[in-house]
Amino acid sequence: MSPSRFLLPCLLLSLAACAGGQQTTRAPAPSARPAMLPAGATAPADAATATPASPLVDDGMRVPDAQTAEGALQEGAYRDDTGGEPVLAPTEAELDYAVLYGEEPYDPVADPTLPDPAQMQAGYDPWEPFNRRMHRVNDAIDRTVARPLATAYMKVVPRPMRLGVSNFFNNLGQPVSAVNALLQGKPVQAGQALGRFVVNATLGIGGIFDPASDAEIPFRSEDFGQTLGVWGWQNSRYLELPLFGPRTLRDAFGIVGDAPLSPTRQLNDDQTRWALQGLQLVDLRTQLFVVDRMREGAADDYALIRDAWMQRRQYQIFGDSQEGDDALPDYLLDDEALPTVPADAIPVIPGVPLN
Repeated sequence: MSPSRFLLPCLLLSLAACAGGQQTTRAPAPSARPAMLPAGATAPADAATATPASPLVDDGMRVPDAQTAEGALQEGAYRDDTGGEPVLAPTEAELDYAVLYGEEPYDPVADPTLPDPAQMQAGYDPWEPFNRRMHRVNDAIDRTVARPLATAYMKVVPRPMRLGVSNFFNNLGQPVSAVNALLQGKPVQAGQALGRFVVNATLGIGGIFDPASDAEIPFRSEDFGQTLGVWGWQNSRYLELPLFGPRTLRDAFGIVGDAPLSPTRQLNDDQTRWALQGLQLVDLRTQLFVVDRMREGAADDYALIRDAWMQRRQYQIFGDSQEGDDALPDYLLDDEALPTVPADAIPVIPGVPLN
C-alpha cells in the first residue's frame, strides 16, 4: 500500500486537534477540589485557573474547603461571633503542635486570666485522726437517733409551738451571754442580753414569745470560750467532742466555765432537768437542718464542718473588730440559725454537786 494513503488521514486529525484546543480548558489538578456553588450561580471567569485557598486563615483556625449546595456547614464546622467564614475546631494534630511549640489553645474553662478561686482557711487540727474517728461516731449517732427524732418532732409539733420552744431556750441562755459580755469588756452587749431576758421573761410569758425583737433588742450569743479568746487564748486546736460536736480545746474549757451559770442546772429534779435538756437538744437539731443541706455532696464532710465552724468561731470572737460583715457568708453569720450545743445540755451525774 502506498505511504501517501496514510499521510492524508494523519494530517486531517492533526488539524482537527489544533482547532479544538482553542476552545477547551485545562483539567483541574488532582489535588484541587472543585468548588460547589449554589443552584443558579455561575463561576467567575478565572475560577478554573485560581489557586486553591489555604486550609489555614490568618488567625490559625481551619476553614472548610466547601459547603453543601444548600449552604449548610460541614460536619465539625461552626461560625464565630463575628459572622465570618465558618471555622473548624482544632484537630488533634493541631493541639499536639500547639503543645510542642508552646502555643496552647484557648480554654474558656481554665482561663489563666481569671482570678484564683477563693480558698477557705483550714483550721489548726493536730488531733485530726482522733477527731475524724469521733466525727464518725457523732455522725452515726446523728443518723440513727438525733435526726429521726428531730424529723418526727417537726412533723408532730406545729410550727408556732416549735418557735415558742426555740424562743424559750434562746432566752434562757441570755443571762450567761450577759455575764460573758461583761467579762469581755462589752457593757452595751451585756445590757442588751440582760434586757432581752427580762423583757421576754415577763412580757413574753417566760420567753415563749419574743417581744424583745419587736422592741429591736438584738440577740446576743456569748460564752466563756469566746471570753477566753478575748483574754488572749486566740489560737486553739480543733477538738470534736462526743455528742457536742465541733469545738476547740479552748471552748471545751469554756463549757466547764459556763455550766455553773446555766439556769437548767439549777433544777434539783433530775427528771425535769433531763426532759428539758432532751427537748433542747431536739430543738437544736431541727435548727441544724440548714447545715445538712450545706453538707450534701461534700467530698470531705469532716473538713467542711471543721473549717466552716473554725471560721465562724473566729468571727464570733473577733468579729467586732472587723469591718463589716463580709468576712463570712450569710449562712455562717446568724447565731440563732446555727447554734452550738450549750452548757445547759451537759448531763449532770447523780451525786455530783450542781454548783
